Amino acid sequence: CVQEIKLDMERPTPMDRLLCGDVGYGKTEVAMRAIMKCVLDGKQAAILVPTTVLAQQHYMTAQNRFRAFPVTIEVLSRFRSPKQVKEVLQRVKEGRVDLLIGTHKLLSKDLAFKDLGLLVIDEEQRFGVGHKEKLRERTAQVDTLTLSATPIPRTLNMALSGIRDMSTIEEPPHDRRPVQTYVLEHDWAVVGEAIRRELSRGGQVYYLHNRVDSIEGTAKRLQEMLGEDVSIAVAHGKMGESALSRVMQEMNDGEVQVLVCTTIIETGIDIPNVNTLIIEDADRMGLSQLHQLRGRIGRSSRRASAYLTYDGELRVEVSQR
Repeated sequence: CVQEIKLDMERPTPMDRLLCGDVGYGKTEVAMRAIMKCVLDGKQAAILVPTTVLAQQHYMTAQNRFRAFPVTIEVLSRFRSPKQVKEVLQRVKEGRVDLLIGTHKLLSKDLAFKDLGLLVIDEEQRFGVGHKEKLRERTAQVDTLTLSATPIPRTLNMALSGIRDMSTIEEPPHDRRPVQTYVLEHDWAVVGEAIRRELSRGGQVYYLHNRVDSIEGTAKRLQEMLGEDVSIAVAHGKMGESALSRVMQEMNDGEVQVLVCTTIIETGIDIPNVNTLIIEDADRMGLSQLHQLRGRIGRSSRRASAYLTYDGELRVEVSQR
């Protein structure tokens, strides 16, 4: 895949390639190598991502990877103040930013690159046709690399019919093991046992409760069930920048053992020590979403477990109606 993309970038016509690979198979790594090639050739690169958390993660990854090179990296998201955004836009326009990572803010009319060479669209299925068409108009002569584990039918059709080129990563990383998945009625006793089992081997847990209004209550219930010596934190999209960044950093550092969260973790979060995922009301989510969420665990050589739970009482009530 790396070779195909590099050859595409050297051709006189702009690249338009879809990179497909299962969750956690290394699409970001391939993209980073393409960005390296672009930036070291003196052009600017941009990564468009669907969520602020993913933008922050890509920023940290890029900072780490380009540490030994004179590459300037910036991020645009809702966490930046209007003053900071204005300053970044000015520097991008003057060519003083080599790699720009951002959410939908990259689609704003104020953004102008001095010499954009490569656009990477991560989790392409999360953007609407309108967004992508707007991008295509602005980047008609720019190499475009689209990453997706679960491409939408329109994109897949374009790739298979030859309108777009397609690369596929079919081999999992070395030592990767499939995630054990259980579908069951929600039971606090089972939940408690699953969490304790993961914590006993030094791992961490995601507990997904997708309602912001009652997420604190769920975290409190888990705390009472597991005891005060288990560190539990909450993460959701309505939190401020510093609070959310702090929680995700603590999770990354292993200081938080159980993260009670919404689907904010769905795309791109990569913490290899988290190997148990429990989802409440899994029956209210789509297959693509569940597949992405399950891909947040099992990112190391350890055996990971995903528990997709549903409300049994609700099922009985619906069937009686």
